[in-house]
Amino acid sequence: MVAKGQPLYLIEAFLETLAAERGAAVNTLEAYRSDLLDFSGFAARRGEDAGNAGTELIRAYLGDLDGRGFTGTSVARRLSAIRQFFRFLVDERHRDDDPTGVVETPRRGRPLPKILSREDVEALLARAALEAEAGEAGSVRMMALCELLYATGLRVSELVALPAGAARAAGRVVMVRGKGGRERIVPLTQAARDAVAVWDRIRKESHPQSRHLFPAEGASGHLSRQVFARDLKALAARAGIDTRRISPHVVRHAFASHLLENGADLRIVQQLLGHADIATTQIYTHVMQERLRAVVEAYHPLAAESDDTGSTS
Repeated sequence: MVAKGQPLYLIEAFLETLAAERGAAVNTLEAYRSDLLDFSGFAARRGEDAGNAGTELIRAYLGDLDGRGFTGTSVARRLSAIRQFFRFLVDERHRDDDPTGVVETPRRGRPLPKILSREDVEALLARAALEAEAGEAGSVRMMALCELLYATGLRVSELVALPAGAARAAGRVVMVRGKGGRERIVPLTQAARDAVAVWDRIRKESHPQSRHLFPAEGASGHLSRQVFARDLKALAARAGIDTRRISPHVVRHAFASHLLENGADLRIVQQLLGHADIATTQIYTHVMQERLRAVVEAYHPLAAESDDTGSTS
């Protein structure tokens, strides 16, 4: 049993152990201190001692965090700090039992992916096409990258490393080697094929020996993910799109979401994206549900009445 009034001393002793035995960084130690002091303050307000806390007090604290609007991830982090603190107390023989052993970690809700509307994508592609009209190599390359990305939903690492053979004019599909060396075939839209054909003519003149569709001078021999992501944000800004809402991965999300909105089969989208597990692909159905709910709340004739009166009857 921990002597009453000792929790603050024991918290500091626990932090010292983290620093000495695990080499915990200063920021990490401060985060643990903040979390444990918050828990100790909660216990004190209930007339209890944090060091002698039981399972019910810990569960009550987690419920309090939830009531204060903490996310599942934040609550789980607080619980992790409390677990480690009580294991320390048991190891140091300040307690005989660990009250966190039967406390379940809160489920962490998987964040929904960001997506772009069709209007955003159209604006992005239109801006890329407009800038490519002058024939400048960088602009033509960017148009090809954007058309390919939205047409196929490739991972950015797959896109920038495409082989030069992916630009064959007659090809209606592109062969992609994805995670784990798994290969998949992804169809190309006519717009993507046309954009790549224009870029390939320029590529052959500047890098005739390159094995990559998007060559560069770096060690990899192809355009880097970072450079493409930077250029995509710059293009989005010129198209009037909030750059905080766009990245190559967000365009990949848009590809998947827009296919499903148009009635595509979930299994087909899974194959196109190269997901090993269909559960990964199902996140896009949740995006659609959220958007549908928002539409209903915004436009359903009874939604406003429900908000005003608290009842739809």
